[in-house]
Amino acid sequence: MNILKGAVLGAALTLTAACTTPFTADVSRFQRLPAPTGETFAIVPADESLNNSLEFQNYARLIAGELVEEGYREVASADGASMVVSMAYGVGNPREKIASRPSGRMGFGYGGWGNPWWGGYGGWYGRGWGYDPFFYGGGFADRDVYSYTVYNSYLDLDIRRPGGEPLFEGRAVAATRDDNLPEIVPDLVTAMFTDFPGMNGRTITVKVPEEDRR
Repeated sequence: MNILKGAVLGAALTLTAACTTPFTADVSRFQRLPAPTGETFAIVPADESLNNSLEFQNYARLIAGELVEEGYREVASADGASMVVSMAYGVGNPREKIASRPSGRMGFGYGGWGNPWWGGYGGWYGRGWGYDPFFYGGGFADRDVYSYTVYNSYLDLDIRRPGGEPLFEGRAVAATRDDNLPEIVPDLVTAMFTDFPGMNGRTITVKVPEEDRR
């Protein structure tokens, strides 16, 4: 296989890898949640105006399913629950990001072939590699500069005793290419409940494989 064919094949493989990038979220949790010994819970929206929201109820069912798997029992009303679970979710305003990628114009000389996180060996026309969470590619090519839109989304989960004693405070955040909450929030729920309830005061990065996405 000559150098040109090898470079083309390498670019194709990295593009394929980019298409199967897992959903990634950073999850922070503070907790002193008791081990389940018959505790009951009810889920309420942090924003009371969402009490009758069908969208909220859909996400609440996902969280309830996770808590039931952990050994807790759901009840219909917060008045009769030993734990009150408050949930908030949302997405921020779009932000434009600038990145670069191989243009397909193959050449020889200063083409950089390096780790995309840490710089390279001098990209074509002096442009080195830069980290792009939505692309992973490699060299022997001119580079095109392009822009894309990123949205920051979040899921907040707060669990308290009826009297207000805090038991769990968690936040999962992610950067995504769209603001489609019905697709994003289920993945944030999966991230939030990965190794639940987690170590107190730790922030972890959770990658949800494509096959595990809801």
